[in-house]
Amino acid sequence: MSQTSSLPPHVVIIGAGHAGGAAAAQLRQSGFSGAISLIGEEPVVPYQRPPLSKAWLAGTSTLDHVILRPADWYRDNDVDLRIGTRVAGIDRAARRVSLEGGGTIGYEALVIATGARPRHLGLPGEDLDGVMALRTLADAEALKSGMVAGKTIILVGAGYIGLEVAASARKAGMKAIVVEREARSAARVASATMSAFLEKYHGDHGVEFVFNAGVKGFAGSDGVTAVELADGRSLACDLVLVGAGVVPNDELAREAGLECGNGIIVDADARTSDPSIFAIGDVSFRPLELYNTLFRLESVPNALEQARCVAHVLTGTPVPAPEVPWFWSDQYDLKIQLAGLPLDATSQIVRGDPATGKFAVFHMKGDAVRSVEAVNAPPEFMFGRKLIGQGTPVDPGRLADISVSMKQVIA
Repeated sequence: MSQTSSLPPHVVIIGAGHAGGAAAAQLRQSGFSGAISLIGEEPVVPYQRPPLSKAWLAGTSTLDHVILRPADWYRDNDVDLRIGTRVAGIDRAARRVSLEGGGTIGYEALVIATGARPRHLGLPGEDLDGVMALRTLADAEALKSGMVAGKTIILVGAGYIGLEVAASARKAGMKAIVVEREARSAARVASATMSAFLEKYHGDHGVEFVFNAGVKGFAGSDGVTAVELADGRSLACDLVLVGAGVVPNDELAREAGLECGNGIIVDADARTSDPSIFAIGDVSFRPLELYNTLFRLESVPNALEQARCVAHVLTGTPVPAPEVPWFWSDQYDLKIQLAGLPLDATSQIVRGDPATGKFAVFHMKGDAVRSVEAVNAPPEFMFGRKLIGQGTPVDPGRLADISVSMKQVIA
C-alpha cells in the first residue's frame, strides 16, 4: 500500500463511535486545518461503550458521563458532525460517499470507523421482546429498564460482556444464569485458570452457570419466557441478553471493492487497499507486528491508537510506534487487566494465588512474556505489558515468586 504526504483538504469519517470521534479530535490536535465531516448512524454524539455494561446499567452513569466531548466541541472545532445519518455507499473513483435519503460528500481521505454489531444466532424466538443484545446506548437503556429485582436474566454466552452484565444484574437483585456452549467461561479469550477463578467468583455472588449447552431457541408469546436448550431443557426467564460475539460492519468496504478478511484489511498506518481510505477500530483487520499476524482487536485502546496513527499520517508527522494490545473488564470489585495476546504462547506461569483474588497468569513463549491476565494486580499488568513490548527474557522462577517484586523481575 502506497502512502501520500499531501494534506487532504477534506477528511470524511464514517462512524461516530469511539474510533471515529477520536479520529476527528486527533486530527485537530495534530494540527489538521482542513474540513472534517463525521457521520454517525446513532442520534447521539460519540460516546464510550465500556460503561454500558456496568455503570450505565447500575444507574450511576449519565449521558454527560459517557460522551467523549460535548456537542459544542464539534462546532467550536469546525467538525461537521452529522448524527442520525447513514452512509449508503462509497464511490472510490469519484472519491465521494452517498448518504441514505440523498446527497453526497466528497473526500480526499476517507476513514471507515463503522465498528461491529452483535452476532445474531438466527434462532426461533430471537425477535421476541426481552431477547436483547448490548452494543449501543439505546440497547443499554432498554436492558436497564428490564433489569428488575427478583426477575431472572439469562446471559447467552460467558464472554466478558456476558459476565459484566451478570455482575450488574446480581447487583440489581436479579437472578442471573449464564448459558455457555463451551466447557468453561471466556474460553475464547481467557486461560483455564482465569475461567475457573471467574466461575467461582461469580458463583459466590449467586450466578448460575450452564456449560456445554447449545441454545436451540427462545420461548414466549408477547415476550420471552424461557430459553430452550438443545438437550431438551427449558430455562425460565424474564429477560435474555445474547452475548455471542460481534461481526465487523465492513459491508460498505466490501461493496466498494476494498480488500477484506475478518474486517477491513489495513497496513500498519491503518491504510486500506485504496491509498486514500483508512479503517480503524473494531472494523479493521490490522497487522500486529509483535505476533507477525493480522488480527481484529475489539478494544478502546486499539481505537485510540489507530485514530492517532491516521491523524499523524494525514498531517505528515511521525507515526508513534505500535502499542501492545490491552483490554480491561470490571466485575464486582474485580479489576481485570489484560495485555498482549497468547497467540504463540507455549506455557503459563501463575503468579500469586487466585484464592486471594489477586493474581496474574503470564503466557510464555520460552522465557519471553507474550501476554498477561491480571486480576487486582496493577504491577503485574504494567510491568507485564512492558515485558511484552520489549521482548525482554525473564527468569520464570523469579516471575512466579511473589516475594520478588515485578520491578525486580523486569530488572
